[in-house]
Amino acid sequence: MREQPGRGAPNVLLTGSYPVGGRVSERLLSALPRVLVVRYGGEPGPILDPTALEISRDDPGQQAVLDRLLDLLLLSTLREWFTCPEADPPGWYRALGDPVAGPALRVIHDRPARPWTVAELAEGAGVSRATFARRFGDLVGQPPMACLAGWRPAPAADLPVRTEATVESIARQVGYGTRPSHHRAAAGTVRAAS
Repeated sequence: MREQPGRGAPNVLLTGSYPVGGRVSERLLSALPRVLVVRYGGEPGPILDPTALEISRDDPGQQAVLDRLLDLLLLSTLREWFTCPEADPPGWYRALGDPVAGPALRVIHDRPARPWTVAELAEGAGVSRATFARRFGDLVGQPPMACLAGWRPAPAADLPVRTEATVESIARQVGYGTRPSHHRAAAGTVRAAS
């Protein structure tokens, strides 16, 4: 943390870094500008004070605490950014806060292997199938089943990097019944991204 002299309260520059990789991270990064600046008014937020205190300490466990505080700082900064007028939050981000589309989007992300149907997702949201499909499509920008099909390859692509699991095992974890269906879906995603 560096303070720069100036009029009034000091300016504080706090930096941190993340190793980022994988298809899931790409979805978030593609929604952000290369550089973003979030200016807090007079109050910098409740996370900066404990972060500054932890940086000044040299106690056991400091790195673990700083890692968690950095996670909180990143998330609160992203939330703040997406409320700025110049931000253009992606549909999936806006939909996460919606009482109808949000819970469905979360279960799709959390359990992509389940063979979801629009009827099940609508029932979970407490609305009719037609109302759910319309609301989800309007907010997310694609129908629920297209969203699920588009999501499955992202965690599947990241799993081989983080695990020793076989391709067949990964395919089952994200909802593909067979290795060939996983390869066909992944190849389609690669072509679509090209």
